[in-house]
Amino acid sequence: MKYNENTIEDLKLAYIGGGSRGWAWNLMGDLAIEEQLSGKVTLYDLDFDAAKSNEIIGNRISSHSDAKSKWKYKAVHTLKAALTDADLVIISILPGTFDEMESDVHAPEKYGIYQSVGDTAGPGGLVRALRTIPMFETIALGIRDYCPKAWIINYTNPMTLCTRTLYEVFPQVKAFGCCHEVFGTQDLFIKMLKDMKDIEGAQRDEIKVNVLGINHFTWIDRASYKGMDLLSLYGEFADKYYESGFEDAEKEHWMNSFFSSANRVKFDLFKRYGIAAAAGDRHLAEFLPPWYLKDPETIKSWKFSLTPVSWRKERQLELKEKSKRLVSGEEEVALKKSGEEGIRQIKALLGLGDLITNVNAPNRGQMEDVPLGCVVETNSVFSRDSLSPVVSGKLPNAVQSLVMRQVLSQETILHAALNRDKEMAFSAFINDPLVTLDLTSARKLFDEMLESTKKYLPDWEI
Repeated sequence: MKYNENTIEDLKLAYIGGGSRGWAWNLMGDLAIEEQLSGKVTLYDLDFDAAKSNEIIGNRISSHSDAKSKWKYKAVHTLKAALTDADLVIISILPGTFDEMESDVHAPEKYGIYQSVGDTAGPGGLVRALRTIPMFETIALGIRDYCPKAWIINYTNPMTLCTRTLYEVFPQVKAFGCCHEVFGTQDLFIKMLKDMKDIEGAQRDEIKVNVLGINHFTWIDRASYKGMDLLSLYGEFADKYYESGFEDAEKEHWMNSFFSSANRVKFDLFKRYGIAAAAGDRHLAEFLPPWYLKDPETIKSWKFSLTPVSWRKERQLELKEKSKRLVSGEEEVALKKSGEEGIRQIKALLGLGDLITNVNAPNRGQMEDVPLGCVVETNSVFSRDSLSPVVSGKLPNAVQSLVMRQVLSQETILHAALNRDKEMAFSAFINDPLVTLDLTSARKLFDEMLESTKKYLPDWEI
């Protein structure tokens, strides 16, 4: 890595999950239009052919006439080859396949348990974590052995437990997890300013928020725009749209999209607790008792959707076809900003300006009444080779009790996975607020879900 006055050359970035179709292409585009950075990206994936395709796509993007920097992409066969001497590591993997996720999401439906996402909380999030944590053990050991001073950016879900595993296995790791859910709430505040105050042109960076909680169950207790308190206005906004919901005109209607909502869950939680929930309704609903996920009719009344894994499989096939077109040159990746903050974070860590944004990192005291070391989501200050959490304070007691139930459950899941302890995992399973089954039914469902993912649990007695 070479530092010049305002640029950095010969940066080595390792991409774990480098066969990604989506995240990887977004990163390649963001890197191509960032004129202060250049270097090499090693792509490692269990599907080497997918990584090799991304090598071709990445190099084609880098040679685009509108590219402002040059990057060399190289697919590699081993984790060691990817990580050795890396300055930064990005982790974005699919733990398992969509066949395992199909069980995660849909097996519980036979028992009346519905999950809108199934990758973080609920029975699906738990089983996904059990097969993901061993993968992150391997990655953490590789980082320790081949690039111990590198900064690690994790995008993989379950975000909290993936990041937590890196620190548990390699305590000296410099890692954090990134999620764009809070950005969506800031964007909602911008729409609110237009709707309630006829203020146009507000930018996300101008929406100042205090963030606290855990990933996908994140909260905002202070928010402002140019000195204007936004939470009091948000209360009026929630009252206005509580029944009808508020639709973003720039997005698909919630009935036509598995990823949109009318924000009714967020409005209900604000009216209930007086604090803004800062994630999408689909994620928020899964951390709570089945208030919003009781059955399909209840879900429909709250104006969001379940995301069937069949759609994800269809989408995967579409992206494979797109990859072929990108490799052949029949189609090009548009060079435009993805909206993610990864490049800004990288620049700040390399000394090219400071940044304050929300990330997932171990609690060092930034959140009150949460055990130290547990991964929480708060604002942090990025500067050269430094990530300093911003003290966020304490959640209201009623919300704190909901969050702490999840924090302690995640710690149980972590140690169950690390110790290959089936009974410990089951204790977390039956403590989940969505699992409202009798013990016999809960055991039957748990065993069925473990059976569906057992190929990723080779050291378990299943």
